[in-house]
Amino acid sequence: MRLALGLAHRWAGLFIAVFLAISGFTGAIISWDHELDEWLNPDLFETKSVGPTLDPLELVRSVEASDPKVEVVYFPTTFEPGHTALLGLGPRLDPKTGRPFELDYNQVYVDPVTGEHVGKRLWGKISLSRQDLLPFLYKLHFSMHIPEIGGIDRFGFWFMGIIAIVWTIDCLVGFYLTLPQRRQLQAGVRGPHGRSWWERWKPAWRIKRGADSYRLNLDLHRAFGLWLWVLLFVVAFSSISMNLSDLVVRPLVSAVADLTPDPFDDRTPLDRTKQIPAQVSRAQILDIGAKEAQARGWPESIKSVYYGRSYGLYSVTYALPGDDHGAFGMQKRLFFDGADGAVVGGRVPWEGTAGDVFMQLQFPLHSGRIAGIPGRVAISLLGFVVALLSVTGIVVWAKKRAARQSAVSRRQIGVPQAAE
Repeated sequence: MRLALGLAHRWAGLFIAVFLAISGFTGAIISWDHELDEWLNPDLFETKSVGPTLDPLELVRSVEASDPKVEVVYFPTTFEPGHTALLGLGPRLDPKTGRPFELDYNQVYVDPVTGEHVGKRLWGKISLSRQDLLPFLYKLHFSMHIPEIGGIDRFGFWFMGIIAIVWTIDCLVGFYLTLPQRRQLQAGVRGPHGRSWWERWKPAWRIKRGADSYRLNLDLHRAFGLWLWVLLFVVAFSSISMNLSDLVVRPLVSAVADLTPDPFDDRTPLDRTKQIPAQVSRAQILDIGAKEAQARGWPESIKSVYYGRSYGLYSVTYALPGDDHGAFGMQKRLFFDGADGAVVGGRVPWEGTAGDVFMQLQFPLHSGRIAGIPGRVAISLLGFVVALLSVTGIVVWAKKRAARQSAVSRRQIGVPQAAE
């Protein structure tokens, strides 16, 4: 069994190594995506205008009036002084073809005081320019920029979800392979040479000083994997939740715990060539959302509104002033049917069943926001460790492979085994 697991660990590791190295490196950077993006692009994010801000819906109308091909699908309702407002866009359907217009941008940055359109960009564009760098890295992190196939743009998400599944299983296999072998356990608490079980396992936790390159790579791969195993496993599993929540994680969780129906996870979205127009206006949803929060006694006010045209659903986010990501990285959200404005669900931090809370925790755990700034620092460092483990794993495999090939070559020319 141990031999089979060793082979599985080797080939699984080789399959996911490059993708994990890229994902780990990009994850270390995008832990600070907003801060770095703002630092790189002050022309997009900063404004010197002072004074009362315009009505959010006026900003929405101005953006849509500037280009009949776009529809605002996301807009904020509160604005940070000295900063622009980011509005997210989607293409309208071309009445001639029935297909979405092709757009070269999907974000517009607007001065909330003057209404001036400061700039625009295509989020996720394959580009290393200053303006596009952080969105490019963010999308690379979770989809490898795999293009859409047959009108479906989810293949990159699904592929990285499969990578996460292999990684999660491989974490368990790798941990098992560091343990003392079965025959040592059968010898009792103390092995035949007087060493305890822990004494036999302890070298796996250490990095030997002055070792050759092969041993150094092996020690780095094994020791870092053990010391940070819990964090690595949490990030690996939560990666599945990020990409395959409705396909894998929710069905698994629902098998052992009750889950409250979630319309965005439980509804099957239309493909990108189809859209469900909202029958309830944005102004109406702002009024309905504010009254619903008041009825629930929430101190938070509406922070942003998103309309999922493939679902026919509004998602309304609530937050206290200055609270961008909520306590522990979770925010209150309510979902409203775009046809009649009825409340059809929500995600309220720490409320619901044990399964609901478990699902709520996936993004805060994956991003480190559950522990605030220290958590984000830890996740950022962990991203570099994931890249390190991927590289050292490849190096160890390559050196072992070279050694095996050398041994085969020696035997083929009749070199005695002792001479090897």
